[in-house]
Formats: sequence, structure tokens, C-alpha cells
Amino acid sequence: QVQLVESGGGLVQPGGSLRVSCAASGRTFSSLFMGWFRQAPGKEREFVATISNSGGSTYYTESVKGRFTISRENAKNTVYLQMNSLKPEDTAVYYCNAGGWGRSAGNYWGQGTQVTVSS
Repeated sequence: QVQLVESGGGLVQPGGSLRVSCAASGRTFSSLFMGWFRQAPGKEREFVATISNSGGSTYYTESVKGRFTISRENAKNTVYLQMNSLKPEDTAVYYCNAGGWGRSAGNYWGQGTQVTVSS
């Protein structure tokens, strides 16, 4: 079993930056592939970014490439999503996911953190 707790969401102006974090517990974090997904109002949940257990491989959805960076600190059992050049269309609830790769989500989800991009 894996427990995931996201933090760091909030309100930011277009063009701004925000970093969301996900703290994991309950299983050896360093063995887990991790990912971020998001869900905007009225839309289905979509893949954003994923990172391998060592951090050596990452993969992003096209719309965030060059703007978002996923990273992890295995010593802190934490995965991050640094979001730069934010756009209003990035507004969504961002969910941490464990155990999957790419667009294939794993079985474990956090509760989500709201990111709102608005002037």
C-alpha cells in the first residue's frame, strides 16, 4: 500500500511559476515509478509527466514540454512538478500517481491539489 499527499497548489498569474510536491509513504519509494496527472473542470483526467524510480528517465505530455519539469528526491520520498510559464489552460486539480509509467496510471493516487492560473 502507498499513501500519497500532494501540496503546493494555489493561485498564480499567467506566465508565473509554481511547484507542487507529493510525499509518499508505505512502500519503498525508490522502487516506484511516479507520475502527475491533472483534471480540469468538465474534463477527463489526463497524463502530465512521469519519472522512473531512479529519476533517470522522464516523459511529458506534449502541451507541457519545455515548461514543466518532474523530479524526485528518493531520500525524502518526494516527487515534484515544477511548472513554469503557466497558462490559464493549465488550471486543474493535479494528482500524484504511483506505480505506473507514462499514460498508464498506477494504482495509487493522492487527493489532489488545486492549481489555478488566472489574472
